[in-house]
Amino acid sequence: MRKFLEEFKKFISKGNVMDMAVGIIIGGAFTSIVSSLVNDIINPLLGLFGGMNFDQLAWNITGDVTLYYGKFITAVVNFLIMAFIVFILVKAMNTAMSKFQKKEEDKAPTTKICPYCKSEIALEAVRCPHCTSELEVEVEK
Repeated sequence: MRKFLEEFKKFISKGNVMDMAVGIIIGGAFTSIVSSLVNDIINPLLGLFGGMNFDQLAWNITGDVTLYYGKFITAVVNFLIMAFIVFILVKAMNTAMSKFQKKEEDKAPTTKICPYCKSEIALEAVRCPHCTSELEVEVEK
């Protein structure tokens, strides 16, 4: 049991788990902000055109059975806004990361191909470690 608790402690203290926990907490707070945006601002504005708030849309099938399809529409609008905002954030982060990362093309090559066995070898090699062929030394111009 003690070993199990030790493993659990290692797992829980890893950076990925903590990042995930922070993301879930912030996501929950963000969800309440988006829900408020939809319920308190967007739905009333849309209600100006439709004459009512989406949350109030319902269909009474029988006396006791009512479908609140307006609440479903509100949930769909919440989801679309949340997905759009996450898309914008991810796109912005990818753009920022690509500007800060060094491009592979900018680096000078560190390997070459052996002309005999076609294996990848170090650029400074004078003998291929795979086929042991002697390589011609390239003279810098």
